[in-house]
Amino acid sequence: MGLSFAPMNVALIADWLPTYGGAEHVIAELKMLWPQAPIFTTVARHGRLGPLDRTDIRTSGLQKLYRILRRHELLLPWMPRAVERMDLRGFDVIVSSSHAVAKGVIPPSTAVHICYCHTPMRYAWEMEDEYLRDFRVPKILRRTAKQFLKSIRRWDLTTSKRVDVFIANSSTTQERITRTYGRESTVIRPPVGDSFFSHPLLSHEQKKYFLAIGRLVPYKRFDLLIETANRLALPLKIAGTGHDESRLRKLAGPTVEVLGYVPDDRLPSLYARAKAVLFPQVEDAGVVPLEAQACGTPVIALGIGGVRDTVQDGVTGIFFAEQTVASLSDALHQFERLSFDPASLREHARKFSSIRFREQVGRVVEKAAHHKQR
Repeated sequence: MGLSFAPMNVALIADWLPTYGGAEHVIAELKMLWPQAPIFTTVARHGRLGPLDRTDIRTSGLQKLYRILRRHELLLPWMPRAVERMDLRGFDVIVSSSHAVAKGVIPPSTAVHICYCHTPMRYAWEMEDEYLRDFRVPKILRRTAKQFLKSIRRWDLTTSKRVDVFIANSSTTQERITRTYGRESTVIRPPVGDSFFSHPLLSHEQKKYFLAIGRLVPYKRFDLLIETANRLALPLKIAGTGHDESRLRKLAGPTVEVLGYVPDDRLPSLYARAKAVLFPQVEDAGVVPLEAQACGTPVIALGIGGVRDTVQDGVTGIFFAEQTVASLSDALHQFERLSFDPASLREHARKFSSIRFREQVGRVVEKAAHHKQR
């Protein structure tokens, strides 16, 4: 059965659109729910956005600078003002997909604002040191950067009041929304695209390597995977791009292959042929473990954060306790003694399908809009 929500004039808001990753996949699903809705964002890198490339994307005045700098992180100090200047007059419903600034838009007084929150801004609230390191802020500028993060924390807290209804992408994010903003939220986990359920399931004997997928940035800890693979002579493929790519390529030993950008249509096959997907980072949700399971591939993950909502320890994957070579190596040895049924993995992932995601989000939005009109 299809969805049949009441007609609404909807605007979608994204933090930024430099590539097609997990947050962008959520925007794409929202766009399927409301095909006529324009997407407002601070900056976008057209040609790298998969299905979003063919949609109505409206960027801010920062786009000109972004074309020159090519790094959205450098524009973060000006993004709060950019989103506040977005002209949303005439829209009844504002749906923001936010892990940074998108929820800070100023909606019309007659509109309802629903925020699908990937996390309260982690670099501002809980990862200040990681921000300074990941974006290579020089020591001479760190005091200024910390003052900026302090001001953005105040802005982030203030703008939470512009949201009528919060949706959290995991129970971890739900707890963080309560602790940071003092707000309630409904948990709706990120969706798995339909294409990941259509690839033929492969037997364990057909699986040849371990796999990691994601943006190549330091907090993802792909360096830990490479160090472990080098030590154990483990066949490892890493798919993705990012400003940490050159460093990771230098670290990679003879059994490690850094693939760079992999088109969406090749991802299901890449997942399906992997013995396991390695997920060493702390994520509030993360769609990669679900995509792996949809392709019949188990997950070896750091047992912290949103992954605990989507991976069943000992059933669809296993957890390791620390971001260390020793802890990951122990998990890999344990993995070799276990067996996983690809069909059971896929069935578990169906609980997080795109159609279920759209149904759940659509009903929350329709309820919020109805309440606003009363």
